[in-house]
Amino acid sequence: MSSAASYRSMTLRRIGEPLILEQRPVPEPAAGEVLIRVRACGICRTDLHVIDGELPSQPLPIVPGHEIVGEVVARGPDARWAVGTRVGVPWLGYACGDCEDCRAGRENLCERARFTGYQIDGGFAQYVLADARFCFRLPEGIDDRHAAPLLCAGLIGYRTLKMAGDAHRLGIYGFGAAAHIVAQVARAQGRELYAFTRRGDLAAQRFALELGATWAGDSERPPPVPLDAALIFAPVGALVPLALRAVRKAGVVVCGGIHMSDIPAFPYALLWGERVLRSVANLTRRDAEEFLDLAPRIPVRTRVETWPLHEANDALRRLREGPLTGAAVLTMED
Repeated sequence: MSSAASYRSMTLRRIGEPLILEQRPVPEPAAGEVLIRVRACGICRTDLHVIDGELPSQPLPIVPGHEIVGEVVARGPDARWAVGTRVGVPWLGYACGDCEDCRAGRENLCERARFTGYQIDGGFAQYVLADARFCFRLPEGIDDRHAAPLLCAGLIGYRTLKMAGDAHRLGIYGFGAAAHIVAQVARAQGRELYAFTRRGDLAAQRFALELGATWAGDSERPPPVPLDAALIFAPVGALVPLALRAVRKAGVVVCGGIHMSDIPAFPYALLWGERVLRSVANLTRRDAEEFLDLAPRIPVRTRVETWPLHEANDALRRLREGPLTGAAVLTMED
């Protein structure tokens, strides 16, 4: 057990307001739980959705953060991880295991699922409790800061890519944390990559080209060739008709975010021709196991900007304003 009597957290107490730096007593893990000393925690756009109250039934107070890297320092009865093990904790923090969806391998759709940093206190803190079944051993050779974005940007991006099937010409809308990881996986699989950014974001377009994109341009522009599939990571509903217009007949458009602004009306002709429009909801443990095995073999290299824990509000503001290239990560260092 940790010798610390208390720890610091950045806590959301009121929707839409800045996080508050607090001192909390270090908890004891219950059966099946592990207590983790957090080393780094990525910042995801979903954290902004939580803070802004854009997800249903938002409980308060809550500690955001679901891209957690840390070390197990205590374990409850029947918890699987040994003290001293480095683990990662993702968005999906609990599923019942008994419902029809769980039994069918769709635990990401479990009606009783609970999510880290949304319904379970997350990693914007020095310590976190987690269900040991939903923690994962992280690849060796990837340090804590660079491993953190793998836990959501990587996992959700990987699941989104899988939904595109064997599409060769792949478009990515919104070239941020998830996209810069997915791009590396897609290129390793031999796919052609076309990157779409907000108008005039030349830095993101250059970044996409550095990662092997064949073409990069504004989202309003059509690609130079019809796409086989498009992945949308920006939470902007207006991108859906643009992506449908960009894909060929039988093409697939996959919305990879947990929240998106309303999709405007569009003519049926954009969907006709057996095009497919679908969403991705959360992740499964199988996704995590597959991706965390794949990432070091590619190898995936994340680009990160870091802030100390007490500057979480500054980091969130930076993400909201959009100038980040890569992923934002909090560290527990002063």
